[in-house]
Amino acid sequence: MGGEVILKTVDIWKWFGKVLALREINLEVYRGELLVLLGPSGSGKSTLLRIIGGLEFPSRGRVYMDGEDITFYPPYKRDTSMVFQSLALFPHMTVYDNVAYGLKIRKVPKDEIDRRVDEILELVKIRELRDRKVTQLSGGQRQRVAIARSLILNPKVLLLDEPLGALDLKLRKELHVELKRLHKEVGNTWIFVTHDQEEALTLADRIGIMNSGRIEQIGDKWDVYERPSKMFVADFIGETNIIQGSIKKAYKDYIVIDWRGIELYVPFIEGCEGSKEIYLSIRPENISISKTRPRVTGKLNLFNGEIIDEIFKGSYVTYYIKLPNKEVLRVTVLTKDADFDVGDKVFVYWKPRMGVSIIE
Repeated sequence: MGGEVILKTVDIWKWFGKVLALREINLEVYRGELLVLLGPSGSGKSTLLRIIGGLEFPSRGRVYMDGEDITFYPPYKRDTSMVFQSLALFPHMTVYDNVAYGLKIRKVPKDEIDRRVDEILELVKIRELRDRKVTQLSGGQRQRVAIARSLILNPKVLLLDEPLGALDLKLRKELHVELKRLHKEVGNTWIFVTHDQEEALTLADRIGIMNSGRIEQIGDKWDVYERPSKMFVADFIGETNIIQGSIKKAYKDYIVIDWRGIELYVPFIEGCEGSKEIYLSIRPENISISKTRPRVTGKLNLFNGEIIDEIFKGSYVTYYIKLPNKEVLRVTVLTKDADFDVGDKVFVYWKPRMGVSIIE
């Protein structure tokens, strides 16, 4: 995405006693983007968010916003606002009072509060609920109140810590659409924490994959998905086939990999050497399957195999195909094209540059 950097962390480390929660976090967040921090529980993503918001302080390192060092500023001195998974709404208050709370604390005039509350409730599509107690609302409606309460402060950076985690799948997917619309309309910077890879891919401009207190990879969501640079990233986001082999030959445009007796063609790698161990990632949807031998010109990874299992997943089917070297490839096919059965002898194939990544 690129652009103007609004927020920057430099060499952030965080210990809780003897437990190391974050290590060497160097992050740049661009003005107006929606950055998603994605990772499993315990990866450090919420701790990083809390440090950005001033709810925790780093053990080492600095946090900058628009060039100003805010590392040890309390939350109220930062131009940030946070939406928690627990929402932290006031149950005894109405929607209006919850949303207006931050403005009242800042002693904004009453007529301006009324105007801004009505505007933000209209934006999140719950203006008709203005005078209801939050205890009378559904989970999705309460979520909108929490977001409205944070957005009304017009923060430079909105921090969202797994805000949809308590909602059911159907409602989460509906709110994904609303959140993308809201972000586009409001135009400020959002940092969104989740462990849900589908949520991350749906919402993000960029994704930062976190594991064991580190950012393993960060980039455009297409790049992170199609070109994972590390084993953890390839395995955590989406489904993939991990192939371990060794380099046999190198040519100008491609190299030959020995995969347990099968030869694979992959794009040329700078500095490759003979017999060097290598790991490849190829997504199941980038592999084709056919009952007849395909007629394709040029270099092609083409093998025969047998379908040993299938998993129906609604819009697509994943086939498990055993190859002559006893390895098993996963191949994903749209349900409308899934004209295969367990036991079928098939051909699997892909072009060398078709979604193959070299990973560490």
